[in-house]
Amino acid sequence: MATGAFKGLKAAIAAGRDIQDMTGQLANWGKAFSDFTNLEEREKNPPFWKKTFKGSDEETALEIFANKKKMEQMRKEIKDHISWHYGPSAWEEVLQIEAQMRKIRKEELYKKQERIDNLINWAVGLTIFAAGASVLMFIFYLIGKSQGRW
Repeated sequence: MATGAFKGLKAAIAAGRDIQDMTGQLANWGKAFSDFTNLEEREKNPPFWKKTFKGSDEETALEIFANKKKMEQMRKEIKDHISWHYGPSAWEEVLQIEAQMRKIRKEELYKKQERIDNLINWAVGLTIFAAGASVLMFIFYLIGKSQGRW
């Protein structure tokens, strides 16, 4: 998503369009950048179910590193293009808009994802507990049956 929005932004800037004309592309890129940043933060402290069932730590770290460098490069190019064509104050305006979007997105979307993660954590935990309790009860039943208690 970020790459597509980035290419659209570069083309629009090269064509000399105003920042106001590129708000849709900037919004898409900002959402993608914000989503990536949120995912990166979540990977630093993953939910219980992800810790339990995830793949290799090295694979995750390499993927995050590669995507982070790619996003940083895109951000630098966008900053350079906007600052070159519209001046440094235009980049400051973009940063303000981005901060507002990130705040709204965090309040809405990311909190919802946190609730979903918490529900999954509880469901996995309860399932593991129920399975353990069932195995333990079955063992007690077998012991009791072998001793003739029932």
